[in-house]
Amino acid sequence: MYPIFRLIKDTVLASRMPRLPITGLHVSHHICWPWDLDMWMELNNGRTMTLYDLGRTMLAQRAGLIGALKKNRWGLTVAGSSVRYRRRIRGFEKFEMRSRAAGWDDKFIYVEQSMWKKNGDCASHVMLRTAVTGRNGIVPPATVLAALGQDTEISPELPGWIKDWCQADGGRPWPPMQDGLA
Repeated sequence: MYPIFRLIKDTVLASRMPRLPITGLHVSHHICWPWDLDMWMELNNGRTMTLYDLGRTMLAQRAGLIGALKKNRWGLTVAGSSVRYRRRIRGFEKFEMRSRAAGWDDKFIYVEQSMWKKNGDCASHVMLRTAVTGRNGIVPPATVLAALGQDTEISPELPGWIKDWCQADGGRPWPPMQDGLA
């Protein structure tokens, strides 16, 4: 079940925080509740991605994107992701989430997020290729940034590992073969 109460709480909290530029770092704090656990009593990988959704929503709220989405009748979508899990988060454990837009190209905004344990270990890290969508498909990031009143011309240089991921993903066949193998 989607954590709707967390979403409401986090959206209200984010609306009271100072505004961020689209590339600003949003930091939030969370607890791994019993309903977040898998059968090994650790944060479920699917729930991890749902919690990352909450972090992106808070970042979007602070950057003014939520208002621009409503005003322009736009939506948000994830067009690809790569996640790396390295440390377990156990029940009732507190952790910090960091969310930021790393940059953009002519179609997509690349968002980087991570979860950090209290001892300073990074538990997981995800890079997402996201897009704003409108009636006619993907809305160019330059149009989105203009709606936010932010500089639309120059993206920060994307890290090499994100460029490499984009290139590798571009060689992936689509649609996949009907037997499920490429």
